Amino acid sequence: MPQPNLHLRSVEVVRYITPLREGGSLPALVEADDGFMYVLKFRGAGQGTKALVAELIVGELARALGLRVPELVFCHLHEAFGRTEPDEEIQDLLRFSTGLNLGLHFLAGASTYDPLVNTPDAKLASQVLWLDCLTLNVDRTARNTNMLMWHKELWLIDHGAALYVHHTGPGWADAPRRSFAQVKDHVLLPQATQLAAVNAECQLLLSPERIRAVVALVPDEWLNEPDLSPDEQRNAYVRFLENRVAASEIFVQEAENARQALV
Repeated sequence: MPQPNLHLRSVEVVRYITPLREGGSLPALVEADDGFMYVLKFRGAGQGTKALVAELIVGELARALGLRVPELVFCHLHEAFGRTEPDEEIQDLLRFSTGLNLGLHFLAGASTYDPLVNTPDAKLASQVLWLDCLTLNVDRTARNTNMLMWHKELWLIDHGAALYVHHTGPGWADAPRRSFAQVKDHVLLPQATQLAAVNAECQLLLSPERIRAVVALVPDEWLNEPDLSPDEQRNAYVRFLENRVAASEIFVQEAENARQALV
């Protein structure tokens, strides 16, 4: 099977509009030279470029599964922005983020997903839960859903906390199969009653070719582990994800057990 040809657009940031202080990484709303607004995730934020790697990989894996994710684009930030910002904290963030960052298309008028108001169907809930188990996404709880409702449809955002094991040092991708105990706190766990059914479908959609194509999107300058080339680091993500997909029955059963415990 030929490798899918994936591509992210590149834009230049032309206007810093406002910081978005909901998260610890202090993303910002910006305008780019294509006339659109983006939520900009900064390479100079606390988790560094690994958060951008997770945001890109998990966002594009979600898209491959047919889930709705705002368009991701590479955002080039000029050093001049750091010189003109009066807020010292933001000024430092902009200065440390000169160069290539990641933007999510801004969904104007979207509302935060509210589990007391919004109820996705069982298949959609199961697909989202499957993705988050695959990528160890700890950040989809009732306290912080990282989902939006836009034109009555569910959209996924903010995946920088996923793939957290890549912060643990050398060999992270080859560690024994990891459990995902945090699934018990997932906001969609009660509705995810079709995990077994979606598992086979998701395994087919995330073929080795698709995984490699997604990981290939990660730019060299975000891959800065010492003593490892960018290609070696990409291969680690590929190995980790391929192994997780191949053993998905394990995390599916773990999620099923957690859901049964809610009853």
